[in-house]
Formats: sequence, structure tokens, C-alpha cells
Amino acid sequence: MDFYANEGKNVIIEAGGKKYARHAIATHFVQVGESYIDLIEKYVKPVYQPGDILSSSEKVIALCQGRIVTEDECKPGFWAKVLSRFVHQTSAGPGMGLPVKMQFAINICGLGKVLWAALCAGVGKLFGRHGVFYDMLGEEVTGLDGFYGEDIPEYEHMGVRVPSNPGAVCDEVFEKTGVVMMIVDANDLNVELLGRGEQLKGWSKEDLLALIRDNPAGQDRQLTPFVLIREAE
Repeated sequence: MDFYANEGKNVIIEAGGKKYARHAIATHFVQVGESYIDLIEKYVKPVYQPGDILSSSEKVIALCQGRIVTEDECKPGFWAKVLSRFVHQTSAGPGMGLPVKMQFAINICGLGKVLWAALCAGVGKLFGRHGVFYDMLGEEVTGLDGFYGEDIPEYEHMGVRVPSNPGAVCDEVFEKTGVVMMIVDANDLNVELLGRGEQLKGWSKEDLLALIRDNPAGQDRQLTPFVLIREAE
């Protein structure tokens, strides 16, 4: 088969002294409540071979699980509007610079913890340390996508949370489809491993992330939530 890479990405990457080919698998625009098992059966199984690893975006799994939050649930209050003004925006998007996302953080973590994290983040910047705010508030806050329609208009009024029990999802996928999978939260600045199947327990986290360190799925409207990884001959 011919391996496909999104624009600006390479098919081949070197990791752990070996070369691997990555194939970005295009799907339809996945809606809330679809079955990730059906998606993998339809799009992945026709090209999957034993020994391959499937990297799945966390967003497509979360959408299938119905892990979304609406604007009505996160109407920005006073503190959300104030704190969001001090958030540094990156090329990955505005993040907590959006008042609606800051309100989500307050709803999830409590105002006291968010204020303390903001204070610590301010002190951290004085010493050249970045990311303190997100580190203190955790995965739920860091992993919130959406509420931003510049790249994907459908997400302008909807937030997508991190998936529930990503490791168990990977095990379920292997049991029902035979596909070995990991779930990642990736953008062009950073990649995080959220879950992996039992078949990948022999891999270190660093080696798995090295396979997708350049975010081959992309972060715009590529519609390639699945990346097939195969050792290159």
C-alpha cells in the first residue's frame, strides 16, 4: 500500500534506531456518539497488518464517548473573563485565553485552585518556567479542545473533553478488532500519551511518543484522526 502523509509531514520517521512509516488515515467528519469500533473496522482494518501500531487522536475517541461540554454549561463569569486575559497564546490555539475555557477550568477544579494556579504561573514566568498553570490543573483542563472555530467551525460552540479510561478503550479495540492501539493528545507543540493497549506495555512512553513526535495527524481540518505506524523495511 502507499503510505500517505499530511502536508508538511514526513511518511518516514526514525525512532529508537529504527525507521517507521506512518500512514494518515482519512475518515468522514466524526459526530458525537459514533462507535469507535465501527470507525476502526471501516477505516483501519482494511490496511492494518499484524505488528502495526495505530495511533488515535484523543478527540475522536472522546466524541464517540459523548465527552463534550456546551457553551451553556460554561458561561464565563467575572473571574473567567479576568484570568483569561493573562493567558499567553501559542500557535496551537488560544487555550485558556478563551473565557469559556477558563470557566470550564473553574467548574472542574474550583475557583480557589484556579486562582492559586494562576498565581503560581505568574511566579513561574519570572523564573522562565512555562506551563505551570496547566500542570497544576491537570489533564481535564489541559486536554480540553474546541470552543474555537477558526480551523474547525463545527467546534466553535462545543468543547471536547479528554476521553474516559483511554487504556481500557485500547484494550477493548484489540479485543474486538485485533488492532493494537494507543491514544494520544497531540498538537504541533507537544504530544502526550493518554492510553495504550496491554500489547504495548513493553514499549517505553518515550519510544511510543517518538513515533509521532511531529504530530503526523495534523491539528487543522485534515480529518485524519488515525495514524497507522509500521516498521519500514
